[in-house]
Amino acid sequence: MYENAFNSIERELRNEAGIANELDYVEQISWVLFLKYLHDLETERRDRAELNGERYEALIGPDFGWADWAAPRTAEGGFDHNEALVGDDLIDFVDRDLFPYLGGFRQSAAGPRTIEYKIGEIFTELRNKFRSGYILRDVLEIVDGLSFNTQDQRHELSELYESRIRRMGNAGRNGGEYYTPRPLIRAMIRVIDPKIGETVYDGAVGFLCEAWEHMRRPGLSASQLEMLQNETFFGQEKKSLAYIIGIMNMVLHGIEAPNIVHTNSLNENVMDFQERDRHDIVLANPPFGGGERREVQHNFPIRSGETAYLFLQHFIRKLRAGGRAAVVIKNTFLSNPDSAAVSLRRELLESCTLHTILDCPQGTFQGAGVKTVVLFFKKGAPTRDIWVYQLDPGRSLGKTSPLNDGDLAEFVDLQETFAEGPQSWRVARADLDPDTLDLSVRNPNAPKEAPLRSPEEIIADMLARDAETAKILENIRGML
Repeated sequence: MYENAFNSIERELRNEAGIANELDYVEQISWVLFLKYLHDLETERRDRAELNGERYEALIGPDFGWADWAAPRTAEGGFDHNEALVGDDLIDFVDRDLFPYLGGFRQSAAGPRTIEYKIGEIFTELRNKFRSGYILRDVLEIVDGLSFNTQDQRHELSELYESRIRRMGNAGRNGGEYYTPRPLIRAMIRVIDPKIGETVYDGAVGFLCEAWEHMRRPGLSASQLEMLQNETFFGQEKKSLAYIIGIMNMVLHGIEAPNIVHTNSLNENVMDFQERDRHDIVLANPPFGGGERREVQHNFPIRSGETAYLFLQHFIRKLRAGGRAAVVIKNTFLSNPDSAAVSLRRELLESCTLHTILDCPQGTFQGAGVKTVVLFFKKGAPTRDIWVYQLDPGRSLGKTSPLNDGDLAEFVDLQETFAEGPQSWRVARADLDPDTLDLSVRNPNAPKEAPLRSPEEIIADMLARDAETAKILENIRGML
């Protein structure tokens, strides 16, 4: 129902000088969608209050609500073109009045877990990139036709929004860090299987929407739904765009005030974590390949310039005793010989039960030139045996042939019993090299390759073929 609207928005944005790429597209459509969502949420809350005979105090003050500037109405309820700002007047209002007003909510909000604080964070970090007030006016009128009032409407909008995030990841550059293939996320969640009453944490945001879909099953009581809304999902995100995407995506999935904090998770000293800071479940694909400043590295017992190594330490300490985790990381972590990698493998194996390694093929992440694995572990007891599964979809993965749920079905099925097969096997902790703890994926069931010949053998073989060729040519010459 809404796909035509999204396509129309894209056509408008292609003509906007301030929108340079897919990242800009998602960023700018996010703040417009968010304000329309707030309008629908306010309308719903106001109607509910009136039915209960209660007074409703609006989140957004006069002159700044959606119906005041984005979609003013006539007395008859139609769109009031005479009152609607357009051109430079619209851009000036958004830049000089609207964004500063909404950004001020961060200071006035009661706390970071309120929707007021989310509003303030979004409009402090974002910048309006529309330069044409006429194009922005067209986009506002299209978005005004979208509705967030029913679960079906929100679901369709979330699907469309997800498709744009996916395209942003496929566009390459740094877009891939914002999009983890949903089939991989769903497989990770099915293995971890979070339950009502457990808290789910993603220190870099991205997995919480799928966890919500997994846990929001038919037959839940009102108190269980309330717990899912307010006391289950927690996240932290450093980058502004990823923070906005995380907030907007959860809002579209029906979570009104997501517990996502805009902060660098690595700025926290992991040795200071208390029990109240910990969670039952960690699901994450942290950024890798980056580097952190030296003062940030001092927050960790194992210091490293590799961001993913710091995040893995963060996740281990964020887990409660008995807590479960599934974390994506570069496959080089399994064998890297540097002291930080070895020390981190040792800590993981000694403080947690690393029970499963999923080896993902090249191309799993679009636009990323590295291979990855997923580590599944439980905190509280040392590792004894590790079940390894080498994913082989039987084709090259790419933009036209992405990972799908069927590719991971066997992994999810076999993982339940740690069954061995052509693509799966067990590694005993006792069999690892005690000095390196190398966990490299080497499939013992793969056909053995023929041993490489020595250079002398290769040269002798070449000379023999040359002599045979010369003899054949001489025979042919004799027949001429």
